[in-house]
Amino acid sequence: MAPMPSAYERLRAHLRETAVLSSCSRILGWDRETYLPRGATGLRADQTALLARLAHERRTSPALRDLLAEAREACPERDSPRAANVREAQREFERATRIPAALIEERARLTTLARQAWLDARAKRQFGIFLPWLGKIVQLCRDEAEALDPPGEAYDAHLDEYEPGATAKEIEAVLSPLRDALAALLRRVLASGKRLPDAPVRGDFPVEGQRRLSGRVLEAIGFDFSRGRTDLTAHAFCGGMGPFDVRLSSRFDPGFLVDGFFGTLHEGGHGLYEQGLDPDEFGMPCGTACSLGIHESQSRLWENLVGRSRAFWRHFLPAARKEFPDALRDVTPDALHGALNGIQPTFIRVDADELTYNLHICLRFDLERALLSGDLDATDLPQAWNDGFERLLGIRPAHDADGCLQDIHWSAGLVGYFPTYTLGNLYGAQIFERAREELGDLDAAFARGEFLPLRDWLREKIYRHGMRYPAKDLVARITGNPPSPRPLLTHLERRCAELYG
Repeated sequence: MAPMPSAYERLRAHLRETAVLSSCSRILGWDRETYLPRGATGLRADQTALLARLAHERRTSPALRDLLAEAREACPERDSPRAANVREAQREFERATRIPAALIEERARLTTLARQAWLDARAKRQFGIFLPWLGKIVQLCRDEAEALDPPGEAYDAHLDEYEPGATAKEIEAVLSPLRDALAALLRRVLASGKRLPDAPVRGDFPVEGQRRLSGRVLEAIGFDFSRGRTDLTAHAFCGGMGPFDVRLSSRFDPGFLVDGFFGTLHEGGHGLYEQGLDPDEFGMPCGTACSLGIHESQSRLWENLVGRSRAFWRHFLPAARKEFPDALRDVTPDALHGALNGIQPTFIRVDADELTYNLHICLRFDLERALLSGDLDATDLPQAWNDGFERLLGIRPAHDADGCLQDIHWSAGLVGYFPTYTLGNLYGAQIFERAREELGDLDAAFARGEFLPLRDWLREKIYRHGMRYPAKDLVARITGNPPSPRPLLTHLERRCAELYG
């Protein structure tokens, strides 16, 4: 007779089965963003709501509570993957049990319907179409925060979902001085009077050619297409069903090379992280990404620190010319480098340069925090957005599609998500700085088309650990220092000095 599995083994089986169930919901979400017929939106809302309820029941079941109690008693180690799995599963259980199943089900249904309203509102540039849905989502987020009852403000309850342990006050302490430093650097760039034209990346860039070039780049950096794919959508994203099935999506502009190419490279960075997670730990915390800040550090690292470098394009410019011979025939490497790295305020976050991007995040953090607290009514969001944007970036959106309707996040209920983009920029710059120290001349490697050494280094340092270490501790273990904005500012100052003098 086979021996009875240990409590830890039974806990793993429970968590893995829950992850399989959740992956079904994620694949429906991917389909919703890519191929779902408009008329099926109502049914998809019911489907996702049902799956969300079933997964929530498993995450809050008495059986799981008992397994966690047994596993904790039999797990004395503090720093092992096993201990991390029990610790993080306990944290997730405590969070899940505070939220009523009705709220979980309502969130799934509401956000599915709100997405379609957001698409319609953005297409027609009319915030009023989305306003009723935003009001419902904000109230839902307040109800969830009340159920979670964080020791600080309501915003902390949502931020903790994406960046475990972080608080709004901590984020404000990071963003406030960073905002001031970036604003000062932007003033210096604009005062130089120098402009770097983006003409080299505007022209005739057929979508199929962009998709072929992007696919070639994804293969070069190590994305495994036998365990993933790319598709077209209204808003680029990476949908991970585990390391075995990673879906990337992008949107392409046939008149502008940058949007689709760098959007794909950004999502490819997310995809490398998902594919680099330990497959034996699927469903466990140690088989789950550490935090969204760490996840964004990987997408922004590959997009900006690698993809916008001179060395990267020394290797890929010939391939790009082969796809677009007329548009790129007379474009020099220097002109292309300037076009890809010019600093100029723009309305759309995903199109923003490295410097101004974080000012976009500062605005969103302030606004969603005010929405949740009640200091800002959803009706007044467009005015508050436009005023804040003009104050931070010196330009004012002419319509809502360039303003408060440009991001999908709020329609998906992702309040607290935006700050992780800037945390990702901070973490990514600090981690990349360390990679340069340990791997040697990365620019020479990139120019030769050698990107896998960096991918493998990141897999060893970050991907394989999952949630074994909290984000701040992971950065400190990799770099020898706690997270700091200094490497990001040093990188931006160096790049601005190179391009603007």
